[in-house]
Amino acid sequence: MSPRASGVLVVAAAAAVLAITVVVPNRQSLVLTVEGHGSAYPSIATSGQFLAVAWGATSATGVTDIYTAVSRDAGRTFAKPILASDDSSRASLSGEQPPTLTLLPRTGQDPSVVVTWTAKTPGGTQLLSARSDGHSFTRPAALPGSEGPGNRGWQTTATDRDGQVMAVWLDHRELAMAAGGPTPMDHAAHQHGVTPGRETDGVERAQRSKLFFARLDDPSSAQALTGGVCYCCKTALATAPDGTIYAAWRHVYPGSIRDIAFAASRDGGRTFSAPARVSEDGWVLEGCPENGPAMIVDERQRVHMAWPTLIQETGASAEPTLALFYAGSHDGLSFTPRQRVPTEGVPRHVRITSQPGGSVAMVWEEGSAGSRRVALGLGIPDETGRLRWRRRIISGDATATYPVLASVEGGVVTAWVHDTGTGPSVRVERVVTTN
Repeated sequence: MSPRASGVLVVAAAAAVLAITVVVPNRQSLVLTVEGHGSAYPSIATSGQFLAVAWGATSATGVTDIYTAVSRDAGRTFAKPILASDDSSRASLSGEQPPTLTLLPRTGQDPSVVVTWTAKTPGGTQLLSARSDGHSFTRPAALPGSEGPGNRGWQTTATDRDGQVMAVWLDHRELAMAAGGPTPMDHAAHQHGVTPGRETDGVERAQRSKLFFARLDDPSSAQALTGGVCYCCKTALATAPDGTIYAAWRHVYPGSIRDIAFAASRDGGRTFSAPARVSEDGWVLEGCPENGPAMIVDERQRVHMAWPTLIQETGASAEPTLALFYAGSHDGLSFTPRQRVPTEGVPRHVRITSQPGGSVAMVWEEGSAGSRRVALGLGIPDETGRLRWRRRIISGDATATYPVLASVEGGVVTAWVHDTGTGPSVRVERVVTTN
């Protein structure tokens, strides 16, 4: 049997109607995994009833391949996983840089599935993509502009209104050239720390970390949008119905403040606006938070943004802690004041999607009392337009990390890394969010 035919889908399905009045009145659970592998770091995308999940499957020898599985009934059942990577394109993944998915519409047919991921090479890391129009993937190819020296990753992809795939990612080629070779991929390499006698707070060094943009079908489109990016936080990319393209990332501001920034293109990605701050959070850190923004644009062209940041809680004995925030924009130029989203425990790794009537749904990971679990929040606008939040834990007793979600009719489909101690798998759940 060929490697591309050897994926085995293990599904444990159970539908349950739960008497929960907040966010989760009904759910259905599935587990996606590849036999003999640990499965982790999912991404998810939907188009009508068609849904795709991609993840990394790691063998006992430490080799990671990229698999995808598709559903044609909005996540109720899945077809057998398909291998997207090959022997020359082994993946190098983490929670903030999973494989990313984009769906390309096709008239009268299922959408095409485009998956991108980070792979190691002798000269650093490279971004690869492959496309499936059915039962197999094309040979992986490098993203335009990602062939340079050094390391890159933390990419995200999106489809514009013309059905073209585009990507943004963080790129360290200038650091590699300054150092005379690729920089390590471990967390210590992303500290943006002080170099005695040369840099005062890491901001100068961060200018060599770039945010890149490219269209997958146009090598000439690759361009650096800005420097000064915080190098190990995920990026966000979204398109509006009018064709505007929005990018968001964590930026390194003077004083080593690491706040969320965004930029917009209204000419199809040829040019972008100067980076603008989403919120003046003032998180000072000589290191990388490993917590990037999440962004979506709804059918009304309103931009929704969510992110964690450090705050000082009130009280004599209160300690600094991460908190989760939301902000919106009607014009793509500025955002509303940040609004805290209720959490219990330390929130990390947020994802967001739009819901009917101006609502949004978010998932994030919460750490509390030594456990890691997944929470779902639903933000419903009140008469003033301010979102009112409902929150519910949707994972069980097992360790649950790195959640993602996508909207389907009547609710959302979520996925996360599920680990009972015998090895990770990808758990998928349909959650009803409508009243």
